Amino acid sequence: MAYLLRSLIVLMVFAICLTASVAMGWVTLAFGHIQLALVSFLYTIFAQAFVMFYFIGVARLMNNIYQVLHSENNLHELFDNPPEDLSPYKKKVVKFVQDSDRCKRQTIPWTMLMLVLGSIAFLLGGAHDTGLVSKVVHSGVVYGFMAAMFIGFFRQWYYLKVSHVALRKVKTLFEIPDGQM
Repeated sequence: MAYLLRSLIVLMVFAICLTASVAMGWVTLAFGHIQLALVSFLYTIFAQAFVMFYFIGVARLMNNIYQVLHSENNLHELFDNPPEDLSPYKKKVVKFVQDSDRCKRQTIPWTMLMLVLGSIAFLLGGAHDTGLVSKVVHSGVVYGFMAAMFIGFFRQWYYLKVSHVALRKVKTLFEIPDGQM
């Protein structure tokens, strides 16, 4: 899943860079940057929603496993034959919970900033097209959006790997099938 999400965010960065290149006149296409911006930003919303819910889902899974281990109720959800000593499992799961919470905390704010700045830039683009705001205002917000997107991209890229590795480890530890979350 992390590889799919990485490909989604790479395509997102490519689409936004193509839109900016068309807007600046560096690349000429049959359609303008306004049409391209509409498609690119809708795709950005789509890709960021997937990334955000991946991190939320991984953190939720780790917290659920932590709760099951510490309450010692419903251990049959994790084990076919629950062991007597759960302390080695508890130690490892605490690390997984910390990692997944860190991944979520380090990526979700950038995702939200991207979406907010992108929405404002999109709306200001329409306002500029109708003559309500100057080009400088629209361009400034677009540059802010692109800066947040690049920072968020690299953070997401790194923390997708961290989450993927933690998810693999926890699934191996509890023998959870790959297709199950």
